[in-house]
Amino acid sequence: MRRIFLPTAIAILGVASAAQAHPKLVTASPAANATVAKPARVELRFSEKLMPKFSGADLMMTGHGGATHAPMKVTATAAVAGDGSTLVLTPKAPLAPGRYTVAWHVVSSDTHRVAGNYAFAVK
Repeated sequence: MRRIFLPTAIAILGVASAAQAHPKLVTASPAANATVAKPARVELRFSEKLMPKFSGADLMMTGHGGATHAPMKVTATAAVAGDGSTLVLTPKAPLAPGRYTVAWHVVSSDTHRVAGNYAFAVK
């Protein structure tokens, strides 16, 4: 009986913890706190496949010329790439030199919304 119970209990716990996993940001380009040349796009790769209908991001300029100012939304499109786990933000126009914040929100198959943000600078 013990031979059956222990493997079954371990399997159930493994499934339960996998079901409660949420998508995590694995990499971002530009990276957090990086200073880069004008990027054509911002890519956020997550640990799980995303639900495109419920996932997105906003790009905001928060500083220019060394001065901080109120966030100004940058016109950009957000879409999930073909791999299903990368969220791509494509600005409508080249990014001006300054400081930017990316505020993202994603939903994977577990249907829990996860959000976060990070900053980078354009030289």
